[in-house]
Amino acid sequence: MNKNKAVFLDRDGTIVVHEPYLSSPDQLKLLPNAAEGIRLFKESGYLVIVITNQSGIARGFFDEERLTLIHKKLMSMLKDEGVEIDDIYYCPHYTEGVVEEYKLDCDCRKPKPKMLLNAAKQHNIDLTQSLMIGDSEVDMQAGKNAGCTSVLIRNGCLDDSNSNSISGTDYVVKDLLEAARLFVR
Repeated sequence: MNKNKAVFLDRDGTIVVHEPYLSSPDQLKLLPNAAEGIRLFKESGYLVIVITNQSGIARGFFDEERLTLIHKKLMSMLKDEGVEIDDIYYCPHYTEGVVEEYKLDCDCRKPKPKMLLNAAKQHNIDLTQSLMIGDSEVDMQAGKNAGCTSVLIRNGCLDDSNSNSISGTDYVVKDLLEAARLFVR
């Protein structure tokens, strides 16, 4: 059976505007060209899977029920743009957290690759044919640790001098649409 190829997307700063510890669906704002980039990937046969660290849960800023509402709103916003994502994986853990059940050193928090590995197993994904796209070094490292090509989105969080030195980066782009155009034939 043929394996699928996937594009793994960080959430904040990649699909939506980065808000520190985004804790309400009302805070979600799609980044320009994000839906169009996702559409191109989907049309080219990629699964689209969100991979996101959500330490705000361990820090006590919001709970998993609130995160579920945020992700439902994200999926609805993307659907309004005519695109769908295939799955969302998140890590609620953080060793310095205040919520005891999430205060641990796990295998899923990026840059560790467990979320990508779990998605690959669940969705029959060939990681060597897949991409990890995000806006931080932990995203790039998670992609590398899982065997993916890593694509850094150069946004307001990074200046040009930093983006070339982020370890694990294979490509640097300005947004999801530029990333899609780079890989979609």
